[in-house]
Amino acid sequence: MSSDRGPGQDVESNLKSVFILLFEESDVIQKTLVPELLISLGSEIPLARPADFDKVVDESIRLIHRWSPDLQAQFIAGHPRIGETKNLSVLSSKEQSGGTSAAVPTPPEVLLRLQHLNACYEHVYPGLRYITFVNGRSRATIAEEMEDKLGIRRSLLPDQPPVENLVPVEANSQPWLAELHRAVEDVGRIAKSRLEKIEREGFLQLRK
Repeated sequence: MSSDRGPGQDVESNLKSVFILLFEESDVIQKTLVPELLISLGSEIPLARPADFDKVVDESIRLIHRWSPDLQAQFIAGHPRIGETKNLSVLSSKEQSGGTSAAVPTPPEVLLRLQHLNACYEHVYPGLRYITFVNGRSRATIAEEMEDKLGIRRSLLPDQPPVENLVPVEANSQPWLAELHRAVEDVGRIAKSRLEKIEREGFLQLRK
């Protein structure tokens, strides 16, 4: 039986499935990024090896930086919040564990602190989600990074400072756009790190 799928459709399908691994699942990837990549790089993009995706990731980030701020914000929102423990992809779970294991989980006070810091960040930067290249660091270390970003005192209290005490940054202002730019860049760094894992462990193992 002959297939109705052409080479271009196969490339599109492969891009969509691999981008779920590299960038997490998101409608804006499926509906905007993949079609733009097929135009930019052509429908004959070689995708036989993980190394082929290095160029694809670079071009993806370049294209994403040209999107409207709203689309870019939708793109980074595909990644889970720092400190989330449920409904994580295999790679997100490994990245956020920061070397901890089920036997030595992240302390609950750190998780509560991160939950509050996420609320603080999203109040200060409306419409954005805090994204960082974890790179093996613990959740406690990331909490300190978030506190530094927000300019607040380090603490393990789950409700300090009150969210409403923080002054929001105006959406689409220069500081807001700079933070969005940084987040998109870090998603690219995360994707490159994931490519290295794919080369070491293979696609099938990372889907389990």
